Amino acid sequence: MLKRHWISIFLLFWLSPYLVEGQVPGFFMKEESKKVILPFYASNSLIIIPVSINDNYPINFLVDTGVRSNILFSKDLGDALGLEYTRKLNLMGADGSEEIMASVSPVNHLDLGPIEGINQSLLVLEEDFLELESVVGVPIYGILGYEFFKFNPVKINYDEERIEFYRPDALKWRPPFYKKLEMTIDQNKPYIRAKVRQKDGSTLDSKLLIDTGANHGLLLNRETSEEIKMPPRFIEAELGQSLGGILYGYIGRVKWMKIGGLKLDEVLTSYPEETAFSYIIKESGRMGSLGAEVLGKTRLILDYPRGRAMIRKGDGFYTPFEYDMSGLNLRKIPTEDKRFYVASIRKGSPAAFVGIQQYDEVLSINKIPILIWELSDIAKLFRSEEGTVVELEVRRYFDEELTQYEDFTYRILLEKQI
Repeated sequence: MLKRHWISIFLLFWLSPYLVEGQVPGFFMKEESKKVILPFYASNSLIIIPVSINDNYPINFLVDTGVRSNILFSKDLGDALGLEYTRKLNLMGADGSEEIMASVSPVNHLDLGPIEGINQSLLVLEEDFLELESVVGVPIYGILGYEFFKFNPVKINYDEERIEFYRPDALKWRPPFYKKLEMTIDQNKPYIRAKVRQKDGSTLDSKLLIDTGANHGLLLNRETSEEIKMPPRFIEAELGQSLGGILYGYIGRVKWMKIGGLKLDEVLTSYPEETAFSYIIKESGRMGSLGAEVLGKTRLILDYPRGRAMIRKGDGFYTPFEYDMSGLNLRKIPTEDKRFYVASIRKGSPAAFVGIQQYDEVLSINKIPILIWELSDIAKLFRSEEGTVVELEVRRYFDEELTQYEDFTYRILLEKQI
C-alpha cells in the first residue's frame, strides 16, 4: 500500500524563488482561454501526468498537494536531461537518522501539453529512495507540488480522469451541486476542516491536510491530540514508503466523517507511529490528512488564490471502503517486463494461512498471466468481496542466481480483517 505520507513532512526547506527577465515562476496556459483540459492516468486515485522537462521526452509525474516543491527522484535522470544545479542539500529521512542528498536545479521549463511551468525549480534526489514504480505499478519519476496550484483554480474529476485548469479570474462562482469549504494555505499546503465520529462515539473537529499524493483514506496522527482514539478493531500494517524507510502503523475505521456536509461511513483510517518529524505535524495544527482513497470518491475544486475548496459527490461516493482481504503486499520488480513479487505477508491473513511466502514471484492470477494485470487492478481484486476465492500461481526461488525454483498454486479465500 502506497502511503505518500512520505515526502510532505520531510522537505523542511524552501526553494528560493527565481525571477528571469521579469517572469514569475508558475504554471500558465499556453493559449488564452477560460480553461484547458489536462487528462491524467489514475492509479488508485493517484494523479499521474506526463511532463516534459526542458523539451526532453515526457516522463510521469505525480500531482501532489502535500508537497511544497517539485521533485525529481533521480540525479542520474537529471543529468541525462541536462539539468543544471546550483547547490546541494542534506535532507533527513523519516527515522531522523538517514541522510539523503539532493541537488537544486533552479530554472526549468515544464511542458504539460496545454499548460507550461515557467522558471520551475526542481529538487533532484541523489537516489530514488521512494521507488514508487514498485508500489504503484507504473513508472513515476517525480512530483509536481504547490507551484501547479498556486495561481489557478483546479478542478479534479477523478471519474473522467481529467483536470480542468482555469484562468485565475475564472470560476468566481460556485458551480451547481458543489459545496464550498473554507481552505487555508499554510506553508504552501492546503487544509480544510472535517468532523470525524470515532468508534467510541466521540467527535473530532479536525484540521486535515488535503493530500492528493497519498492513497490512504483518512489519516489521523495520534500524537497531535489526546482526543484521537484507536478503534477497538485494527491491524498492524506497513503504511507506505518514506525517504527514510518504511512507515509503520495501524489500519482501522472511524464511524463516519463529514466534509462540507458530505457524509462518508466506515472510513478506513491510518494511524501512523510517531516519527522524528512528528513535531512538524504538531506545529502545523493539523490532526491528519485526507488522501486519494477519500478524495477519489469526489469531484474536487482547489482554488488556492481565493482560499477555498469546493466538493461534490463522485460516481463512486457510496462505494464502501474496503481494505485488502488477502494479506499480500505485492510489488513490481523494477524491470521492463511486468513482474510482481510478494514483498510482505500480513500475519494471520488468508495468504499466510495457505503458505505463500515472502519473495514468491506471482506468475498468474485466476489463471490469467501476470502480463495482463496492472498492480492497481490486483489491489481492487483483493478488496473486492469477502468469500471470493483467488487462485495464484507463484514461483519460489532457492538461489540468488534465480536458476533453481519451483512453481506452486495456491487458492486464497478473501476475508475481511477490519
